[in-house]
Amino acid sequence: LHRTILWTTAAAIFAMAGCSVQESQPRAVVRDAERYELPGVHKPDRTSVYVDCNNAAHWDGDTMYVFSSAGRPWRTHGPDLFNLSRPSVVTSYDNNKDAQGRPYNGGRWIESTYKAPDGNLYGWYHREPGGICPNTRLTAPQVGAVVSTDNGLNWRDLGIVLKAPEDSLFCETPNKYFAGGNGDFSVILDNHKKYFYFFISTYNNDVKEQGVSIARMAYADRDDPVGKVFKWHNRSWNEPGIGGHVTPIFPAAVTWHEPVVDAFWGASVHWNTHLKQYVILLNRAIDKNWAQEGVYVTFNPDLARPDGWSEPVKILDAAQLEASKWYPQVIGINAQARETDKLAGRVARLLVAGISKWEVVFLKPGEEL
Repeated sequence: LHRTILWTTAAAIFAMAGCSVQESQPRAVVRDAERYELPGVHKPDRTSVYVDCNNAAHWDGDTMYVFSSAGRPWRTHGPDLFNLSRPSVVTSYDNNKDAQGRPYNGGRWIESTYKAPDGNLYGWYHREPGGICPNTRLTAPQVGAVVSTDNGLNWRDLGIVLKAPEDSLFCETPNKYFAGGNGDFSVILDNHKKYFYFFISTYNNDVKEQGVSIARMAYADRDDPVGKVFKWHNRSWNEPGIGGHVTPIFPAAVTWHEPVVDAFWGASVHWNTHLKQYVILLNRAIDKNWAQEGVYVTFNPDLARPDGWSEPVKILDAAQLEASKWYPQVIGINAQARETDKLAGRVARLLVAGISKWEVVFLKPGEEL
């Protein structure tokens, strides 16, 4: 209800300005396509694809690489999206154990990558450390950075770059997974190669800091990122990535820490060459178990304007998904244009949890199919 009121108000403002939301913004039209599954995470005991986050993709020459994760990342590769190697292969971090030989505390899901001109592959992971709340399985995600010289088969951990304030946990939450934290994100480099932008889900105990938030890091700091990421707060990039506060660009309408929830999360972002705009797909959760209400889309021509994102519009209902899965994303299908999860054109594949039964067509304002 709160979200409906919020977006209805936004639509009314557009109408008062003399144009409708539909007329002034691009559209994303979903249509049926032949079913396709990513190789995903290779689990011999599973008969279908398993994907537990965004699937990051990049090109090296004529080879496309795709990462899927479940606690750790698996890699596949091939000449295009539809001809990826199977099964996927598990990749390694340089710090799977600490100096005392103890296992690393918390899984690390690779959610985004960037292939630099010098050959380095940069990645960013969602981490879920244990021991956050005593006598519970609750965690509070963090975001870390890695780099690879062999297209992600082996990763060197560069450290944690995004973390919620220490006093922002709520260990009495009814939420099934999180007592707080920053995670469930995607990263994209702006077209000027000036900043990496992080679209993070924030689960703080204060509802005013819950939702989809944004941070950024200078491109020049990619090899030494710790302490170099800054969060958007009160209309400025003035809060540190570690422990800083946020002003969400899509605030939660109903807190994550109640049985009934209303919050967007899990943003996946790409640059659309047809629209000449950035596009984000969002999940929308409606209860403590993260039940999916639907998949939403929003547009913005300028990453440097966090307040420039359009009103999210639903493009898929939960009833259209297999078991109402999470993690919607776009992956471009034009191999010649080297399209990925971060670059797509007018027609792309829409995936949810690594499964695609749809194409998505992006239309400019006033453009028809």
